[in-house]
Amino acid sequence: MSGHNKWSTIKRKKGAADAKRGQLFTRLAREIAIAAREGGSDIEANFKLRLAVDRARRESMPKENIERAIKRGTGEGKDTEAIERVTYEGYAANGIAVMIDCLTENRNRTVAEIRHVLSHAGGSMAEVGAVSWQFDHICYFSLPAEGVDFDKVFEAAVEGGANDVTNDDEYIEIFGPLEAFKDISNKLKAAGIEVEEAELRFQPKQELTLDTEKTLKVMHVLEMLEELDDVQNVFSNMAMSEEALQALEAE
Repeated sequence: MSGHNKWSTIKRKKGAADAKRGQLFTRLAREIAIAAREGGSDIEANFKLRLAVDRARRESMPKENIERAIKRGTGEGKDTEAIERVTYEGYAANGIAVMIDCLTENRNRTVAEIRHVLSHAGGSMAEVGAVSWQFDHICYFSLPAEGVDFDKVFEAAVEGGANDVTNDDEYIEIFGPLEAFKDISNKLKAAGIEVEEAELRFQPKQELTLDTEKTLKVMHVLEMLEELDDVQNVFSNMAMSEEALQALEAE
């Protein structure tokens, strides 16, 4: 399993996700709303909306919250303030490049919050394109490996256009080009395969390795960014060593 996923699993075990369920619901609602705005309210016809709603259901988000978010996205609800997706680029401590995916109604607020976190930790915001060239924009899926037929997953993913499928006995991960997201999703669904994560992500072309102390410092900065209300996801080019992950889990 990738370091990013191991890090996410550790945080879930420590209960961070449960402690911030209200914040999680807010993020999920924004994802649902923007998917509905971009592709309509029909879950079967709008694959991005279907994935967002499926994730919300897995997180036990109330049905009425999901329906309200869809209406917000299509302009039917009372709260129709425009949400937009924007990605910011920057550097955390020790020169680690970061891509910060956001959904926001107020860019000025979002930029100010991100800049504060980065600058306080010895990092900085970057101009558009200054960091993104170090990443590939890809589609990504993952699901627990236990009780799953890997060959079945592999076949469905490759038929959908995936270029890499990995299995470390804990998680199966699927990687593919951006444009294959819908086809891979549809092939997995047709094969009766339910994924735990399905997203577009920034994959570093080359990872940087730091010592454990510096790695933990950067990890905490990334966590602070993820805790911001407008931030949906944070990606970096930092390698996650086993030693650093064990140290994080022991905290």
